[in-house]
Amino acid sequence: MIYKKVITGSTSRLTMVDHTETYGRHHLDKFMQYINVDKCIDIGCGGGADLSIVKKYHNSAKLYGIDFGLWNNTKLQSLGVEPIALDIEKDKLPFEDDSIDIVIANQVFEHTKEIFWINHEIFRCLKRDGFLFLGVPNVLSLHNRILMLFGFHPTCNKSTSAHIRVFSKRDVKSFYKNIGNEFCTVEKIYGAQFYPFPKSIARLLANIFPNLAVSSFYVIRKKHQYKGEFLEWPKHASLETNYFIGSY
Repeated sequence: MIYKKVITGSTSRLTMVDHTETYGRHHLDKFMQYINVDKCIDIGCGGGADLSIVKKYHNSAKLYGIDFGLWNNTKLQSLGVEPIALDIEKDKLPFEDDSIDIVIANQVFEHTKEIFWINHEIFRCLKRDGFLFLGVPNVLSLHNRILMLFGFHPTCNKSTSAHIRVFSKRDVKSFYKNIGNEFCTVEKIYGAQFYPFPKSIARLLANIFPNLAVSSFYVIRKKHQYKGEFLEWPKHASLETNYFIGSY
């Protein structure tokens, strides 16, 4: 069977694809081999799959797994991860300024509204020459373009799903250039997953056509000191939405 019955908006109906490809962990695996890591944060860590990759190459690194609750507490601790429960949309990350080598946020941003506050906390904590490894769904993937052409909603942002934001390569690059041009740069962009193909074909197509892949991954380097630019942007951009920018 090509399709399976699912609750609308909960997961893909396609049975021939390897859904773990959506998380692009082969890109994270390759990236981890070429950087030094003493401290790593995984925002929306789940059961620690991404942190396991970090640990494989940086066994002595201090690993922190952040999520809304501690339901994966035992599993994370068994991996040597320190679990931290907080709300990333309003809470401060419990780390000093300029203290973290890499922050992973893989398939998390699409669930959030407070993107300015979250990025503020990430870049406050990152060391100079530290990295944000960001993975998000691509609203301009090939299958979404075809669906919209025929009047169907993109699969990555249905009202019945948990996703409330959409992303694309041009938009993500514009976001970090317009707000963070003085202190960060998007260094690499990858694609992963390619509906409706099986893993071997999907990985080949995503490598050739990353802009059309289901998920996009961005390696963003903090190149200079961060001075609170993500909190200043919504104050002066005349955005007709009340964004949380903290109490300081």
